[in-house]
Amino acid sequence: MTATGKNLTAYVNGHFLPLEKASVHIEDRGFQFADGVYEVVACIHGHFLDLGPHLNRLDQSCAAIDIVVPCLRTHLEELIRETWQRNPFDDAMIYIQVTRGVAPRAHLAPDTLTPTLIITSRELPRPSDEKLASGASGITLEDFRWKRCDIKSIALLASVMGKQEAHRQHADEAFWVDAEGHVLEGSSTNIFATIDHKLVTHPLDHQVLGGITRSMTIQLAKKAGIEVEERPWMLNEAGLNECMLTSTTNAILPVCHMNDAAVGNGKPGPMAAKLRALVLEAMDALRREPPVRRS
Repeated sequence: MTATGKNLTAYVNGHFLPLEKASVHIEDRGFQFADGVYEVVACIHGHFLDLGPHLNRLDQSCAAIDIVVPCLRTHLEELIRETWQRNPFDDAMIYIQVTRGVAPRAHLAPDTLTPTLIITSRELPRPSDEKLASGASGITLEDFRWKRCDIKSIALLASVMGKQEAHRQHADEAFWVDAEGHVLEGSSTNIFATIDHKLVTHPLDHQVLGGITRSMTIQLAKKAGIEVEERPWMLNEAGLNECMLTSTTNAILPVCHMNDAAVGNGKPGPMAAKLRALVLEAMDALRREPPVRRS
């Protein structure tokens, strides 16, 4: 289903509004300083995928920058559900943003600010059949981001620059590498490799965001008997024959070319196919649950 802003509804600071009329103050610190955090949650047929872990990470991000989520968890869950109910998508992408609030522009914020809370809903995008058949392409860039990538900050300029460079090079994603050449994560994704039949990804630290789909992939892989290693890795390692990215919107997508060179045989591999099937089965299980009625 497609929809325009004229028939979508957003939640902003206590009010549900038509999206085209939803706004925040020009001196909101999210606008002035990118002083805020966010989450993106998939909703399948009215059932939210890993909502608890998403809200746990929102709490962690807020705590890391000394922002208090402006409502109780139970009320936030109610607002998220109502935002979904007020919009027309069965499978939706729910965006939640919390900023420090509104104040005259100064780096040091008053202690008395009321945080801004925004929730929107859009149709959940999916990779095309053609992209699944051919696999994604990527480039690598030396990591020039700040050193707290574990915070899901709305300060995404580096990610925007990475995406733009990938687009200029006719690639789908830019992946950050550290000074030693270890692959960290993508501009808006996590990344895994298959090395000697093991699933390998960089460990969580201040260089890598703990993606919810990343965590889900690791859990499903271990349950399926696949050995998982969380360690630094490089693209030129012996035995590497697959790469794949993970995110809320892509689930698992094979990456078949990197820097114009084939990964493995340049085609989607069996590990990515197996793990994608497991993730999609988890999503389909939600669809098999009784549908949620819209109010």
